[in-house]
Amino acid sequence: MNLSKPRIVLLIAVLAAIFFIPFLGHVHLFDWDEINFAECAREMMKLDEYSRVYINFKPFWEKPPMFLWMQIMAMKTFGVNEFAARFPNAICGIVTLIVVFLCGSKIYDKKFGILWALAFGGSLFPNMYFKSGIIDPWFNLFTFLSLFNFILYHWSRNGFDKEGLRKTPIRYVIWSGVFMGLAVLAKGQVSLMVFLLCLGAYLIYNRFKIYFNWWHAILFLIIAAAVTSIWYGYETAKNGPSFILEFLKYQYRLFTTHDADQKGFWGYHYVVLLIGCFPASLIAIPSFFKTNYSSRYDKDFKKWMQILFWVVTILFTIVQSRIIHYSSMAWFPLTFLAAYSIYKWDLKQLDYKKYVGVFIAILGGIISLLLLAVPYIGMNVKKLAPYVEDKFAQGNMEANVHWSGMEGIVGTILVMSIVVGIIHFRKSNFKKAAWVLFGGTAITVFMASAVIVPKVERYSQGAAIDFFIQRQGEDCYVNTLGYFSYAQLFYTKKEVPTNPNSYNEQWLLTGNIDKPAYFVSKVDRIENYKKYTELKELYRKNGFVFLKREVPR
Repeated sequence: MNLSKPRIVLLIAVLAAIFFIPFLGHVHLFDWDEINFAECAREMMKLDEYSRVYINFKPFWEKPPMFLWMQIMAMKTFGVNEFAARFPNAICGIVTLIVVFLCGSKIYDKKFGILWALAFGGSLFPNMYFKSGIIDPWFNLFTFLSLFNFILYHWSRNGFDKEGLRKTPIRYVIWSGVFMGLAVLAKGQVSLMVFLLCLGAYLIYNRFKIYFNWWHAILFLIIAAAVTSIWYGYETAKNGPSFILEFLKYQYRLFTTHDADQKGFWGYHYVVLLIGCFPASLIAIPSFFKTNYSSRYDKDFKKWMQILFWVVTILFTIVQSRIIHYSSMAWFPLTFLAAYSIYKWDLKQLDYKKYVGVFIAILGGIISLLLLAVPYIGMNVKKLAPYVEDKFAQGNMEANVHWSGMEGIVGTILVMSIVVGIIHFRKSNFKKAAWVLFGGTAITVFMASAVIVPKVERYSQGAAIDFFIQRQGEDCYVNTLGYFSYAQLFYTKKEVPTNPNSYNEQWLLTGNIDKPAYFVSKVDRIENYKKYTELKELYRKNGFVFLKREVPR
């Protein structure tokens, strides 16, 4: 069946919507990032202030507001809830799969575009993060589109043997600048850093032969700056430069320092990508090496994708961050290289490597076993609690969560797709193998989000979230003790503070408070607060300790 491009785009959109939209509101938002951004959006709505970002009704310097604007639009449509907070990324998932299909079709053909969309939508983390409420999916998409248009500009200007480059070089430059401006509005200047590092690495690969026009480079920067002025310019004109200056200072600190609890070992992001981008990460391995190229642009685009992969992974290795999604920009080149392997195997321009099937069997088997073990562990987790040294983890494991055992079907689906996929690889049915492997992985993530993630969330934070929800509408203060969280802000639907002392923990613990104060701590940290005699323990549940201080007489 040879479908036209518009019909394929429609089919991708429908399938992506089926996979990404259901169950968005099925589980509470997770601390920190998901709740952080959703709370920022809620507070901007509460304050009727859309150019400055706030958290706990104080200026928040860390992120620009574009993604929050998307969440605000969703919240005004669907209400202030989990579904609305995650809905923008579901839309991003639909758009991303269409984009990689169109980009792949433009570089090669429709078959390649479908393979790329399959690889992206059918790998673990790329699929999962389209069900999240964090910034990175949109940031990655805009950064990739900026680089992609710059590559087309380079080809158009330098006479590459690529048909279909109908636009003039300057139009590609303009679009590249527009998407770069959007990327900066999504997450900050890190997008421009990644872009420029890629250009610099390509310049070295190109033996320092200048492949762009300097006037075009200046135009690119002007366009990007003009787009970012939607926020930077407006905020500066309205309120002065103080907020923007603090924001820029934070962006600088982000890449010159790291938090002590975020430092990871040097290979952290490579391990994350290997496991998190399964099975694309393993199928991509042969394409990191030399292959037979059908054209100059074939070789060049692959080189750009390799450069993008190494720039992202090396950059965040240097930054020494162990935040999983920091390296998520590498999903684009990894899934491209996976599609490239299958495409070249099918055309017999690259020999299938048996080690790919072996690696898929090993890593896929480990992941499948973990998924199969989850319901068994869940049904026996209370028996395992005494063997865990961490008191808080012990408390988490006491949560009353019902496991039927049927949750193991999630792992069974993955096992079946791996077995059938490897069989097709061995029979040289590469396209069928791709459909089975990536399709099976997508179904696995879909099922896990429906039946496993909500139960796991009950262990990690469920008791605390329930307590915060119970405080909604009550005239009181709610704070955490001994650990940091945004959950008490979003799930109590905190109102704008009227007493500035409420930001002072010591005042809440010992001062002349004007309304009851509730506190949530953890069992392994509560000893530090025993000295506060006015604190009355209400109860303990699942590793959390809930306390209250009445208004002094």
